[in-house]
Amino acid sequence: MKIRFCGAAQEVTGSQHLLTVNGKNILLDCGMFQGRRSETRQKNETFEFVPSEVDKLVLSHAHIDHSGNIPTLVRRGFNGDIFSTRATIDLCNIMLRDSAHIQEKDAEWLNKKRGEKITPLYALEDVEKAMQQFVGFPYLRPFTVVPGVQVTFQDAGHILGSAGVLLEIEEGGRKLRFGFSGDIGRFNMPIIHDPDYLDDLDVLIMESTYGDREHPDKNNLAEELAQIVQNVHGRGGKMIVPAFSIGRTQNLVYYLHKLWNENRIPDLPIYVDSPLSTESTGIYRLHPECFDRETQRLFLDDGEDPFGFKRLRYIREVEDSKKLNDLKEPCMIISASGMAETGRILHHLKNNIENPKNCVLLMGFMAEHTLGRRLAEGATEVKIFGDLYKRRCEVRKLDGMSAHADRSDLLDFVHRQNPGKLKHIFLVHGEPAPMTALAEGIRSLGFQNVHMPKEGEAVEV
Repeated sequence: MKIRFCGAAQEVTGSQHLLTVNGKNILLDCGMFQGRRSETRQKNETFEFVPSEVDKLVLSHAHIDHSGNIPTLVRRGFNGDIFSTRATIDLCNIMLRDSAHIQEKDAEWLNKKRGEKITPLYALEDVEKAMQQFVGFPYLRPFTVVPGVQVTFQDAGHILGSAGVLLEIEEGGRKLRFGFSGDIGRFNMPIIHDPDYLDDLDVLIMESTYGDREHPDKNNLAEELAQIVQNVHGRGGKMIVPAFSIGRTQNLVYYLHKLWNENRIPDLPIYVDSPLSTESTGIYRLHPECFDRETQRLFLDDGEDPFGFKRLRYIREVEDSKKLNDLKEPCMIISASGMAETGRILHHLKNNIENPKNCVLLMGFMAEHTLGRRLAEGATEVKIFGDLYKRRCEVRKLDGMSAHADRSDLLDFVHRQNPGKLKHIFLVHGEPAPMTALAEGIRSLGFQNVHMPKEGEAVEV
């Protein structure tokens, strides 16, 4: 069996790992690279393999850095099945359509602003073709992908429908339990179930995003959020919150609803300004089977919607979004994208970043070369839509909201394995520093064959 690491190799975005087993090619994830526009455009257009030679695709979850380049793959000739959980299909149906819309708008803007001749990475028709190739399975139900390879999805506890992927492989007279972690979630987080760790593995491809750090105590998260809201409201400012449409937005709304019910935040209007966030929240409502007991007890048992309350309003139309810029009173605006790279959040940042009363609240990991990362690192000047703006507003980070496992969780994932059985661990989906730190921690547990593959590297196992 050969593994070729085609993305998220010593970086966080662009998850793509190609397995060659029994003469068949199985792609694990087909994510979009994110970061500097010129670099990522080229990487998203160019695969490390021939798309038409891929037989099947197995998708861990719907986040764009894992699913976002599927339409390009289809456009370039891939016509095989795409296996995922059913909730992931529902989310991809809206995520990928939204992504196609962004590709078209970005190309239109570049052509107009810079006089460049840019075509969209992919179009809506590519998404529609790709969606016809999806095949959905529930958790814990094994299915055959290609001869000699059986797959089982296990709940990764990261976002709705997210999965760790167990591949039971028979090749050349030997059997292997091969694990692909996808993105590993955290225990005792709101809405969805805790992660169901893969076990008894021979080979593991594992994420390493937070391999060098621990998340703050999640028990203080609600109080910290309440304090930030109270402080900004007290000085008459607005809160601008870049948030991923899937997962992060729903978790934030859940906490705000809970704080509102407990009278722990001021009476201020809260807007979720994103058509995608609105639609994805609707998908969450369709899958209560994925919700944990706390969500059931706090909301569903009383007939309450976890994602809706009196002061919360979802914004879909562009004109309604523009009206938010005219608001003078304190409010909170939650908008995509989560790393502040595209979408309506850029307009809200542009209009509010130079007011010292305001606050930009960042939640979770920000990839290199993104506007979110520059704000997190304390930049005093940033470019938005090609123009420079002074950053005079407050920037706060709420890292406890992250849906990614931290260092302790990742080490616990490996610690559950058998050092005598697990022969190869490949770390992906992380920047070099946290990946190196995690590798050292794993070796201290007695697992010596820990690899940090580079993009394009191929390994026989």
